[in-house]
Amino acid sequence: IVVPGHLKDQWIREMKEKFQESLTIIDRSSFYAHYGENPWEREHQVITSMDFAKQKDILPSLQAVEWDLVIVDEAHKMAAYKYGNKIEKTDRYKLGEVLSKNTTHLLFLTATPHKGDPENFRLFLDLLSPGFFATSELINESLRNKDNPLFIRRMKEDLRDFEGRPIFTNRYPRTIRFILSDKETKLYNELSKYVITQYNLALRRVQGKRGRNIAFALLILQRRMASSTYALLQSLKRRKQRLEELMKKRELPEEKVSVDVEEVDDYEERERWRQERLWETLSIAANMDELRREIKTIENLIGLAEEIIKTEHEVKLKELKKAVEEGFRKIREIGGNEKILIFTESKDTMDYLVRKLREWGYSVTFMHGGMSLEERIRVEKIFRDKAQIMVSTEAGGEGINLQFCHLMINYDIPWNPVRLEQRMGRIHRYGQQKDVYIFNLVAENTREGRVLIKLLEKLDEIRRTLGSDKVFDVIGDILYGKNLYQLILEAVANARDIDDIIREIDIDVDENYIRKIKEILGESLATRYIDYTRIREIAEKAKEYRLIPEYVEAFFKKAFEKAGGRIRVRRDGFIAIEFVPHEIRKIADEVDFKNRYGLVMREYPKVTFDKDIAFKNPDAEFISFGHPLFEAVPQGEVTTASDYVVGRDIAHNPGDAHILRDRALDLDKKL
Repeated sequence: IVVPGHLKDQWIREMKEKFQESLTIIDRSSFYAHYGENPWEREHQVITSMDFAKQKDILPSLQAVEWDLVIVDEAHKMAAYKYGNKIEKTDRYKLGEVLSKNTTHLLFLTATPHKGDPENFRLFLDLLSPGFFATSELINESLRNKDNPLFIRRMKEDLRDFEGRPIFTNRYPRTIRFILSDKETKLYNELSKYVITQYNLALRRVQGKRGRNIAFALLILQRRMASSTYALLQSLKRRKQRLEELMKKRELPEEKVSVDVEEVDDYEERERWRQERLWETLSIAANMDELRREIKTIENLIGLAEEIIKTEHEVKLKELKKAVEEGFRKIREIGGNEKILIFTESKDTMDYLVRKLREWGYSVTFMHGGMSLEERIRVEKIFRDKAQIMVSTEAGGEGINLQFCHLMINYDIPWNPVRLEQRMGRIHRYGQQKDVYIFNLVAENTREGRVLIKLLEKLDEIRRTLGSDKVFDVIGDILYGKNLYQLILEAVANARDIDDIIREIDIDVDENYIRKIKEILGESLATRYIDYTRIREIAEKAKEYRLIPEYVEAFFKKAFEKAGGRIRVRRDGFIAIEFVPHEIRKIADEVDFKNRYGLVMREYPKVTFDKDIAFKNPDAEFISFGHPLFEAVPQGEVTTASDYVVGRDIAHNPGDAHILRDRALDLDKKL
């Protein structure tokens, strides 16, 4: 399984929980752990990051291995482009070519296969079946005839259950605009003057793409202020400390940008933080006098930021307080769980918000990409069972399921708008039972704020015209031909007139445009027909043969109570597990057990043994085979499953004794 680095943990968890399949991570450290061996050949089921596997020293080892199945997530990142008669293949595309040659079955997963560029799409399909479509016209003909054999597409909005009801609820985005205070405006203007001066110096002093990357990296301080004054202050302090160290040593700073700035958003969060820490301290001062003046400028900015925080003049923080209060009122109106998820790009902002929210009297937990998957799952359960609010960084929310939460606040808007959909997907996902509300906080008197507001307005206009939320599933491709990230960077750097940038986003949503959007959304890309009757028959047969939840529940209760556990039946019919005894926790703390089944909590406030009930109540813990608590109960001390289950079943259904005994003997094997 080949995925962007930040999705590895989510895949590992889902494959374990849904299918009991274990994947071995192959990365730089594991690759060289076994000298003289090819790790791809050594392991049977592996997961790796796309950007690790594409590297020139790794790719040859992949070329030597045959696979039965390769799955690529976010497969559109393996892109190639045609310019005139020349085809330019990215390193990720070259990885795709190797995988295509060396596997029997190849599955690509992507929400954005077609970017409005027919040749790019043809080259993409060429990885699946080389030579199948020799020209773009052949693809278009296939699309017109609705017989594309390589492609199937489903939109969230199209999915229905067997009764024809939508599987996914509605979502309602809302932009909360605010105006920076006078003190914040002064800080913003002074910071902009400093950053733009540095930006222009970088473009003059360093040639080519490297100079452009250094220039864009210097915009990190502006990005920090867009997140919070506190985050900016921490960045400025780190920058000042670094430059003072250079002054003391009488050294000039080095240019520390060795990556494409636009690719950094695809990095794992820890690696992105590491890169951004380097950018924070980046200076292109040419002599000691310039360095001294730069330190003086930073000291002035630090003073302005400290004054805003001390006097609590940060308007966005006040808007957050109002949004949280309104959010809880909205949740009570719809009868949902009183939970709010707050997203931010910066860990400094996360720390600041956690402190403020606790001062306001809320119970708060937090999550970030520096946590292990085990830690994140523990926090997920704390949020579900105890805390009112969770503050999370971008990657903190990856690999976890928050369908029990119905309201999300974007404290800052990612400059790469594609990440907006990834954030929404944390709560607007399979199993969500309520409509979802999203609040976006944006300062309208900043350059980047004006661009983001226009973008959000335009997305909402397209959504209303289409009559569908589909627009949010492919944000990055809705404004086809526009690099939104690049436009925001240009706005921040004042590299172009802001009104020109706004006009570029403010396209006419006419019939031609909507037709083009429908094409990008894949309305013509694949057949929609599914034989629901056949699937329903299979589902009913599976239901008929499954072990009845009541028996699993009765067996668990008897074993759990015998081991010293405490269970209480709640008024709503769910079960509360109030105490998990030491004996069970001791089993669950073993490394092999945790690796196989996961974590056991000290208590479970709301539990069910019925999967259908759990689906309709995402805030309830579903316990059955494979759940760590079920597997940790010392079941052998109670009785055999066949004695217990068959004894109960035969009493009620004496004519089915042979079927029930077979079912129970199978249960014995599982136990």
